[in-house]
Amino acid sequence: MSDDKGEGLVGIVLVSHSAQVAASVAELAQGLAGGATAVPVAPAGGTEGGELGTSAELIAAAAASVDRGAGVAVLTDLGSAVLTVKALLAEGDELPDSTRLVDAPFVEGAVAAVVTAAAGADLAAVEAAASEAYTYRKV
Repeated sequence: MSDDKGEGLVGIVLVSHSAQVAASVAELAQGLAGGATAVPVAPAGGTEGGELGTSAELIAAAAASVDRGAGVAVLTDLGSAVLTVKALLAEGDELPDSTRLVDAPFVEGAVAAVVTAAAGADLAAVEAAASEAYTYRKV
């Protein structure tokens, strides 16, 4: 998580079924982004009881914690995490107004999102960079 206020930067929420995975991907993304600790990043993993799963309450709290007025990009790992975020967006009052569910690979997309946000890009550019991570070839 970020130590700096990250004023004016897009916030990033990483939703995983595992608290450890969400926190580790947040740490990895910030580290690979050159220690971009100014970017407000919050993991939202697992349930309130520490179980595997997703929690609407944890996601909403994470989004509120990273909202600096420039928008919030939410990246998810698996299907029910997507459904939980979509339900929160449909409710309309649980997430900051400028929150977007980003269709991107979880790890690569998180790194691209944090790097792009650290450069001061707007929400559309952060979303595009994260989504573009689908094209990264490994072989």
